[in-house]
Amino acid sequence: MALNSIPVRLELKTDGAKNALEKIVRSQKDFLLRTSGEQRNADLFVLEIGDHPETDFELVHHLLTTNSVGEVFITSPSSDPSLLVQALRSGAREFFSQPIQETEVIQALERFKARREQYKEERRPYKRGKIIDLIGSKGGVGNTTIAVNLATSLAAEGGKTRVALIDMNLLFGEVPIFLDIVPTYSWGEIARNITRLDSTFLMSVLHEHSSHVFVLPSPTQLSGDFDATPEVIERLLDLMKRVFDYIVVDSGLITDEISMKILEIADAVLLTAILSLPCLTNVSRLLKLFYDLGYPHEDLVKIVINRYIKSSEISLKDAEKSIGKKIFWSIPNDFHLTMSAINQGKPLMEVGVNSPVARSIKELADTLVEYKIVPERKGSFMARLFGQKLAAKAWR
Repeated sequence: MALNSIPVRLELKTDGAKNALEKIVRSQKDFLLRTSGEQRNADLFVLEIGDHPETDFELVHHLLTTNSVGEVFITSPSSDPSLLVQALRSGAREFFSQPIQETEVIQALERFKARREQYKEERRPYKRGKIIDLIGSKGGVGNTTIAVNLATSLAAEGGKTRVALIDMNLLFGEVPIFLDIVPTYSWGEIARNITRLDSTFLMSVLHEHSSHVFVLPSPTQLSGDFDATPEVIERLLDLMKRVFDYIVVDSGLITDEISMKILEIADAVLLTAILSLPCLTNVSRLLKLFYDLGYPHEDLVKIVINRYIKSSEISLKDAEKSIGKKIFWSIPNDFHLTMSAINQGKPLMEVGVNSPVARSIKELADTLVEYKIVPERKGSFMARLFGQKLAAKAWR
């Protein structure tokens, strides 16, 4: 029996209906059958209409108006259409003709679960999690390393902080390798079943790592049986913001309209780079692209320098002068420890919790939390209006 099983009461007058419905309800793992003698309320009440329909419908009305039950299903051996009308008027949500059809009942139970979940979701305390989008200025700058360790550091903040990590590197996503996990599903599963998307389905697809980060990997192959569109990703992220406090997205390189959609709705964009001329040139190009698009606002974009060495030929001041923007954070270089963590499939905090590189990423997470990540969104209405069209043109 599941911990959160849905209690069901049956009030049935004929043996055929009673035996059939008891068997069906017991076969559904999310439902708990209660006997008619139990006094506790039930979320679902199934009533068979007998020889005195008016009395039965008065009972239905009473149960619903006193909130004694969540919903009422009706069944009857009679096929009189007026009975169905009365059932609906009394507030019943489903009507089963007899003999009972198993498929019909199971489908009704699934609809009930969906309505119940939606009801709970709508009344859940207001939460709007923050999306942190990590974009690499060039391949090989350590974008995934920062994303993975930022997510695990945020999850270690304590309390009830819930963190998700999404790998948007289609085909070449490495997040599962970095965390030594073998997920069953990817976000391709959600794209394939977007009409089913709710918090229950979402949590069944996510893989919970031992750090308590919930991972959503990228598909490892393009099977052609799902359509990952910007609209699908936006719907996914909108739901995740209601479930999680932080959603860390490893976007890798900006390559398509999905990347642009995430960029548009992110609450913070960490643009990762190293102190090399090609990387800084790409950073400048990306900043110009953001300006031309009208999003994200410059206050939302944070430049993060990875593998920082104080004796580098290019200093942080040189880099800031080159790109025309302050460096938000610099992460010290520790190639040996970082590669050891990757090869073991462990976060840096497990391999070297007191190392400068692990402490730096932990402090980055603390800073993002302390500053509540970002100021209020800015940007003109016209920029938002035309941003999508410009984005599509920019990447053709």
